[in-house]
Amino acid sequence: MYMSKKQEKQATTVSTPPMGMRMIAREFSKDKLAMFSLALLIIVLLIAIIGGFVLNQDTVTKVSIFDKYAVPGSTSMDGRYYLLGADEGGRDVFGLLVIGARNSIMIGFAITIITSIIGVAVGIISGYYGGIVDTILMRIVDFVMILPIMLIIIVLVTIVPKYSAWSLVWIMSAFYWVGKARLFRAKTLSESRRDYVSASKTLGTSDFKIMFREVMPNLSSLIITNLTMNFAANIGIETSLTFLGFGLPMNTPSLGTLIAYATNAEVLTSKLWVWLPASLLILVLMLSINYVGQAFKRSADARQRLG
Repeated sequence: MYMSKKQEKQATTVSTPPMGMRMIAREFSKDKLAMFSLALLIIVLLIAIIGGFVLNQDTVTKVSIFDKYAVPGSTSMDGRYYLLGADEGGRDVFGLLVIGARNSIMIGFAITIITSIIGVAVGIISGYYGGIVDTILMRIVDFVMILPIMLIIIVLVTIVPKYSAWSLVWIMSAFYWVGKARLFRAKTLSESRRDYVSASKTLGTSDFKIMFREVMPNLSSLIITNLTMNFAANIGIETSLTFLGFGLPMNTPSLGTLIAYATNAEVLTSKLWVWLPASLLILVLMLSINYVGQAFKRSADARQRLG
């Protein structure tokens, strides 16, 4: 049966499923928990980042012995108001919480971006070329993956001169890209066999353009999902290392620093305001990022979509 061009266009529009941001938005609209988690995550990130830059770190970390373990709602000797009380050094827990959250979030974000850039690039190159290139790159990945990474990070943290927050970022980034490389290599192997790649090669398109302008956009949903899930993991790793004393420097606030106070039995049982807010904040961050990541994952897989 003959169809006009207008009818063909309408049929194509109806039969084509929504993609990209429209698909993601629709998936979030179907999942109220993911929508709430996204809103909560944005609020926490804004408070941590904006508040972290507004507050003066030197003032927040100023030691006041006479205000040791001041209770929430009290006032310090110099007139400072302790919204969430003070720690053993008389430092404002609320200020430490905001600045510590900013530091943990920024470090987790930096590690996620750096490892994703390296992992995506190595994975696409390895999967696209295959052969000897794939063998060499994957053997390097295999070697790094079998190393006791956490122990190596702890050793490097203790021996690096002029250790800073950026030192931790680069040390962690040097090891945590390998999982991404293997993931994106597997996806690129299947993409490189598709017709559009063969057509581009026939037309003489350069390998660089094919890999990063044609293949990589088709991995965008996987990249976004991986970024989201690894963001939460990297925040958790940084917090854990700081809790153990091998994360951020002692003069740099972190959520792990506040939680570490819970190792003291007296603080754990009777000084809840010191460590509990940081613990709850980490729980909220982890759950929110996890629910948001699950929504991104469903939007990338037609078999799991809610609508």
